[in-house]
Amino acid sequence: MKVVIDTSSLMALVRYYLPFDNDNSLKDFFKTKVENKEIIVLDKVAIESKRNDKGTIIKSLEFIEDKKNQVKTDVLLPEASFIRDLENRLCYGARKNTLNEVEFENRKRVFLEEADSKLLLFCLSNKGGLNLDNCLLITEETRADNDEKLFKKLPVMCELLGIEHCNLPSLFQNYYNLQLSKYLK
Repeated sequence: MKVVIDTSSLMALVRYYLPFDNDNSLKDFFKTKVENKEIIVLDKVAIESKRNDKGTIIKSLEFIEDKKNQVKTDVLLPEASFIRDLENRLCYGARKNTLNEVEFENRKRVFLEEADSKLLLFCLSNKGGLNLDNCLLITEETRADNDEKLFKKLPVMCELLGIEHCNLPSLFQNYYNLQLSKYLK
């Protein structure tokens, strides 16, 4: 299973877990997973990480900035079915209806270049035949619509597109059998 992580999860790791990681064992564990491409950081997520909260993520997880630890997204292009989904199922109809066609196309174009879109496209392009090698998207986002954005939140989009997703605690506990209490003192 491929694991791909979003910016909100990197921020949660830095804010809520690493301050208690006195011997850097959790950070080292995470760094090893990223360097071995067991946890994938997309280049768009790395760019977002530099810009969010004055670069807090990059200051704590400096290895994220290393290009060899990033997966390029310039080849992740949406198929026609993804564009249709984006125009219909992945956006809020009421908000879409307040925009004219040009405004909607501009917002759609911007979204297609953002990290969230690239995360979804990465997962869709790495879906194995017969779901043998699925992709797991890690996000701390909730389903709650609280930001008045045109497009739905990542967990909702994942469910609509059949992409498996979870948050950091679930990843550590359910996929890595990691007891956080062992790392956080």
